[in-house]
Amino acid sequence: MGPPPKLHIENVALRFTPRGGALVTALENVSLDVGDKEFSVIVGPSGCGKTSLLRLVAGLIEPTEGAIYLDSRSVRGPGKDRGMVFQSYTLFPWLTVQDNVEFGLRIGGVPAAQRREIARRFIVQVGLEGFERLYPKQLSGGMMQRVALARALANDPAILLMDEPFGALDSQTRSLMQELLLDIWQQSHKTVLFITHDIDESILLGDRVYVMTARPGRIKEMVEIDLPRPRTVDMLTSDAFMAIKRRIMHSIHEEAMRSVASEGPLRTKSVTAAKVGVQTGPPLSRG
Repeated sequence: MGPPPKLHIENVALRFTPRGGALVTALENVSLDVGDKEFSVIVGPSGCGKTSLLRLVAGLIEPTEGAIYLDSRSVRGPGKDRGMVFQSYTLFPWLTVQDNVEFGLRIGGVPAAQRREIARRFIVQVGLEGFERLYPKQLSGGMMQRVALARALANDPAILLMDEPFGALDSQTRSLMQELLLDIWQQSHKTVLFITHDIDESILLGDRVYVMTARPGRIKEMVEIDLPRPRTVDMLTSDAFMAIKRRIMHSIHEEAMRSVASEGPLRTKSVTAAKVGVQTGPPLSRG
């Protein structure tokens, strides 16, 4: 037998009842493992529960059924062993870049001189040397996500949880951030669980990609990314890359169509019309 996984998710389900609504099953019977120093990515159709699963691992919500283990210890609420990077900008606007990166260290009681040294090391690593005294409002979106990444890494978590961290960035900045993350991961080999809608991104970054079904979200398949490292964006057009992309695209497309079909004929008609720009309701008054 090999070593135990860094992260073990076992038969997890998540159900909730929104106010005034019916019971929603967001996740059902989800099981997956993430090995130590592994970069795992989760993809799937919109609404399949990807972010909910990441929030469960972070301890921000509790599963209805099943269990989650990190380093063989049950996850019970948030902890400093998990670093989180969100899609939205989550920096403290009243703190400088330096102070944002130091924040978790300060809460953890790390002495001032030591936390300054640690923060500076990660600020340099994400390419923000010289910007330490700036505030978030003075930074671009890409720079803010660099600070968020440095802040998460500075706490030296056992696993890095990333929820579409580059989703709000323009394509050029997104590409640069992907290469930055690849470079940092190549140096640190931090265990990562990464959520994305972008198939190219999942293949470029991941050691393995988990494809989820439409809601209720389950693990449909696991795709091993047998591409050499270190990786660069130049690989996006290679034959091997495109073959993996076609497989994942087909798998997600099946689930997206199943999701649309399950909504019923009215929903299907509306979605189809929206895709081609057709008006399905009564004509708008021009008066």
